Amino acid sequence: MKRLWLLFAQTVTVLLAAWFVVAALKPDWLGRARPGSAGSISIVQAPSAAPGTTARGSLNGAVRKAAPAVVSINTTARHPMDSDPWFRFFFGEQGEQQQTGLGSGVIVSPEGYVLTNNHVVEGADEIDVALADARHATAKVIGTDPESDVAVLKINLDKLPVMTLGDSDTLQVGDQVLAIGNPFGVGQTVTSGIVSALGRNQLGINTFENFIQTDAAINPGNSGGALVDSNGNLMGINTAIYSRSGGSMGIGFAIPVSTARQVMEGIIKNGQVVRGWIGIEPGELTPELAQTFGIKTEQGVIVTGVLNGGPAASAGIRPGDVIIEVNGEPVRTVSELLTRISALPPGHAAPFALERGGQPAQVSVTPAQRPRPRGQPR
Repeated sequence: MKRLWLLFAQTVTVLLAAWFVVAALKPDWLGRARPGSAGSISIVQAPSAAPGTTARGSLNGAVRKAAPAVVSINTTARHPMDSDPWFRFFFGEQGEQQQTGLGSGVIVSPEGYVLTNNHVVEGADEIDVALADARHATAKVIGTDPESDVAVLKINLDKLPVMTLGDSDTLQVGDQVLAIGNPFGVGQTVTSGIVSALGRNQLGINTFENFIQTDAAINPGNSGGALVDSNGNLMGINTAIYSRSGGSMGIGFAIPVSTARQVMEGIIKNGQVVRGWIGIEPGELTPELAQTFGIKTEQGVIVTGVLNGGPAASAGIRPGDVIIEVNGEPVRTVSELLTRISALPPGHAAPFALERGGQPAQVSVTPAQRPRPRGQPR
């Protein structure tokens, strides 16, 4: 019995030794590949997401909601000399010299109203709007407002995708945003970034400036496109970039949707934007001016000129006055003063808080309608 047990133990030991040798030197004999050996690959595969689901942190939901309502705008303008008979007499038939332009727009109503920039469609004879679903339509200009650089177009198509308008007044610096448009004509493109600053003005772009600044890439062709939040709601109309090369440098500007909506409603309702006007020439209140005129207040806008017979002159406002408040709203800069006055309904008196000769004063001003800028078509 002892001999049989010894024989069994030796047999098991030999078999185990043989198995270890084969597993180490010839693992393929056992149907396994040795880790790290030639021809073997170690792969760790992530679990597949269910079809139609969005990965965590993705902004795909916002894009799917907003992108269908962003359109590409192509404009054509004939050369102004083409119809001049003297030009043809001296230079002969040159053929039609056409200028083309490129931009973007946002469909904001089922009726086909499209928001874009005035500089995208200014001077255009023909405007072609291309939708994300490959449909095309010729657009009609309902109205433009060069002072805010907003234009309203209209297209006639059925079952239009419509962008949901958000509340740009709730935006905060650091909020995530997406810019959607057609840069350089390559096709609809989405870029992401954050709100870098709010209330940007004194940039020399428009008369009325209250821009949202973002680092989402905005390039030529993006003008008039959408700036949307992480929920896909419209927060602004992309308008301009700061650039030394012509491309994005991470400083882009968008008109807040609150401003664009106000302009659009005025254009659709009245054919133009109705703004208040009082006939003054304002200037920034510098420490030097404050010392020269003995001004005590540290904020406000100094009046450097008053139009004879204008609303401000009739109300008693004089050069040297400092406007501190308009209709209960504080005034700190010239652009802020223009915005406050333009929001006043013409024909309705509004209180102005002033400092005159170092003493507080109060006047009531009845604004008139702001005259049209020179060169604006009727």
